[in-house]
Order: sequence, then C-alpha cells, then structure tokens
Amino acid sequence: MSVALLVSIVTYTGLALVVVGLLSVIWPLKFLRIRTRRAGLLVALLGLALLPTGAWWPWPRAHAFGSSHIDAFVPEYQFVEFHETRVHARPDAVYRAIRAVTAGEIRTFRTLTWIRRGGGQPRHGGETILAPAWDQPILDVATRSGFVWLADEAPREVLVGSVVCCQPGERVRSTEQWVALTRAGVAKAAMNFRIEDAGSGFSRVTTETRVAATDTAARRRFGLYWAFIYPGSSLIRYGWLQAIRRRAELS
Repeated sequence: MSVALLVSIVTYTGLALVVVGLLSVIWPLKFLRIRTRRAGLLVALLGLALLPTGAWWPWPRAHAFGSSHIDAFVPEYQFVEFHETRVHARPDAVYRAIRAVTAGEIRTFRTLTWIRRGGGQPRHGGETILAPAWDQPILDVATRSGFVWLADEAPREVLVGSVVCCQPGERVRSTEQWVALTRAGVAKAAMNFRIEDAGSGFSRVTTETRVAATDTAARRRFGLYWAFIYPGSSLIRYGWLQAIRRRAELS
C-alpha cells in the first residue's frame, strides 16, 4: 500500500467518524455501539483529529535520477503517483493514442470530475480539465486551460505541467514560466506518459505525476488536498491508461 493511499484512508476514516459522531450527538447510533451523546461527541472529536492527516504528514522530499523528461523537470518532489499497463501495440501507435485519447473515452472521468466540481460547473465557465470538451484530445484540452507542454518526444514520452497550489489564479503560460516559478507558497505538478518497447509487438506504458511544493506551508496545504483527491486521481489515471490501450490496440 502506498503512503498516499494510507493517508487517504486515514483521512476518509476521520470524515466518516465526524459524520457518525455528529449524528450520534443528535441521536446515539446504538447499532454502532455509540450509546450516549457524550460518546458521539468523542467520536466526532477523534474524526476531527484524523481529518487533517494530509496536512501534518511529513511528506519527505524524494529524489529521482534518470533519463526521462520528468526526471529532468522534477528531480525532487514530495508527492507522487505511478501507474502502468502493457499494450499490444508498437510505441508509435501508443504515442498516437496518448495524443488522441479524449476525456469521453476515460471511464469514471465524467463522474469523478463532477464530484470534484461539487456537482456544478467551473466558477468562471469555459473549458477546463475538470469540464472538458468530451470529444477533444484531453491533453490538448489540458494545455489550453492551465497546463503547459514540458516535453513531447515521439514515440517515447509526453510531459505536461501546471501550478496546483496555493496561489488563487496562478497560471503559467510557457515552459520557461513553469521552470522559473520557484517562489514560496507554490506547488507545481508534472504528469507524463512514457512508452517503452517491450518486444514481441508489445509496449509498456507508464504515467507518473509528481508534485513539488516550494515550502512547508504549500506542502501542508497541498498534502491536505492530496489526501482527499488521491483515490479519485488514481481511478482516473487507471481509466486513462485503459483508454490509451483500447485505442492503440484498435489502430
């Protein structure tokens, strides 16, 4: 089990305890062995103590030394997510699939982004990664609405980056701006898709997301957010890889 998943489990356990505890303050849930309002209050307080786990978790800085573009752009980071799949297609076909896959092809994407938006539309309207044009290549949507291309090496690796915390309205518009953004209070993310020839007509496809916070305050704020979104983010990445595989194998 990854550290991020463990922290998410603790966080959501805390949320559940808060809800159960507050309900028990109103009407003790005896079937859960909460027999008094005082016990319900204690359960709620325990949940409140667990909710900010993502903020106080140390999230130590990791270091990567490799030849990929994500290693070059994000050699140090605190948060990481990694997934992979095996595709019965050559690297060039996989690369074309990565560039062509739409949000509409990614199972769970519509539901999970709807939850992330709170059931509404983006605050300022328009196209975003959380409310994309469902028939447009999702990486093109991303790089039109807050992400920038950091690398695009066919048929080996694509890499995009964005600012994910903690300055409202902060946005970079070029690779150079993304690299230069190092001031305190910021967390930058980079996500790649990497293709390796696995032989016999197969390819190994991986996707990795790294987030680097520039100071302790940004690390804590993003850590709290990461604890809540990590399960959904993992489901989206998994569905994204499956969509790439389906498209590549049908090409």
